[in-house]
Amino acid sequence: MKILVINAGSSSLKYQLINMEDESVLAKGLCERIGIGGLIKHTAGEHTASCEIDFPTHAEAFAEVVKQLSTGERAVISDVGEISAVGHRVVQGGEYFSESALITEDMLKKLEELNPLAPLHNPANIMAIRACQKIFDQSVPQVAVFDTSFHQSIPKHAYMYAIPYELYEKHHIRKYGFHGTSHRYVSARLSEMMEKPLEELNVITCHLGNGSSLTAVKGGKSVDTTMGFTPLDGVIMGTRCGSIDPSVVMFIEEKEGLTSQAVNDLLNKKSGYAGISGITSDQRDLVAASKEGNARAKLALNMQQYGIKKFIGAYAAAMGGVDAIVFTGGIGENSSETRIGVCRGLQFLGVDFDEAKNVEIHGTEAELTKPGSKVKVFVIPTNEELTIAKDTKALI
Repeated sequence: MKILVINAGSSSLKYQLINMEDESVLAKGLCERIGIGGLIKHTAGEHTASCEIDFPTHAEAFAEVVKQLSTGERAVISDVGEISAVGHRVVQGGEYFSESALITEDMLKKLEELNPLAPLHNPANIMAIRACQKIFDQSVPQVAVFDTSFHQSIPKHAYMYAIPYELYEKHHIRKYGFHGTSHRYVSARLSEMMEKPLEELNVITCHLGNGSSLTAVKGGKSVDTTMGFTPLDGVIMGTRCGSIDPSVVMFIEEKEGLTSQAVNDLLNKKSGYAGISGITSDQRDLVAASKEGNARAKLALNMQQYGIKKFIGAYAAAMGGVDAIVFTGGIGENSSETRIGVCRGLQFLGVDFDEAKNVEIHGTEAELTKPGSKVKVFVIPTNEELTIAKDTKALI
């Protein structure tokens, strides 16, 4: 059985074709900078190639993925008929979906209703699903795996907002949390690396990328997370502002003469690193600009690291202590600058950070603390794709 996993983010599309007989990856790749250019990196076996291709939307990116899998010297299938099922990462399942589910037309209609809750992601997820439907026969099942499902264990006192209760009952306004598939995978993998049952661990997982979130995982269950009603909440991100005084929204509407939709667009697509630096939403470009003396780029990085550190302290308190901190996601796995900026000053928690080793780690599993450190710090590359494939196999 071969399962194709599609993970469509706000500006990226990751994919893996997995042989579920042994859970080996036949091919994988990443389409980046969707909407702002286009780059695809495709790997099959030991062969990797990358090229620049214009990706105005996720539809063009998916078409190129199918081409890479089935044609040329790096092809791993003769045609799409060899694919048994497709598993999709879907960001927002609202209160409609508490677990992974087979995709139907009724489901897609419900997902479209949830677009306002995840305006950067759900439309991209749906676009990828629609693109798949055009290529695959209807007999090929497709499965949605929701970022929100892992966070269904958050207690009510943590997911509720202090607004009139009837608004929750009427509109389901509450914290949902996101990146759940990633937080679920890395916390489970941490348990294996530490050789301790997950049920005995208090873990803070830091999924840092163009979108970022932290989760407090106590005994294997999410008990709090930084993203809220939408993925806008929490720490500063590529184009998202993160946590903000709600009065700022009304202030901007009045002073700038903007509609509520225009302000929503500003906070989701024009804020974060891009809004503060004025030059980029990409962490790599931000670090380079900071090193060249760009004060606003440096400010954006300082805001990022401060926000992450603040939530780590809060979640350690909420869980009554922490055993390990995990960095994952594109930034968490590759940015040694971010990791050291966050971990400096955490000695009071019991973190004895190995700065020299940290510099050497890029995208590989590693412990970043010295022997004897009370609180361990790890880099664990996320594998949402394998988790999605397992859920897909279980459902079909």
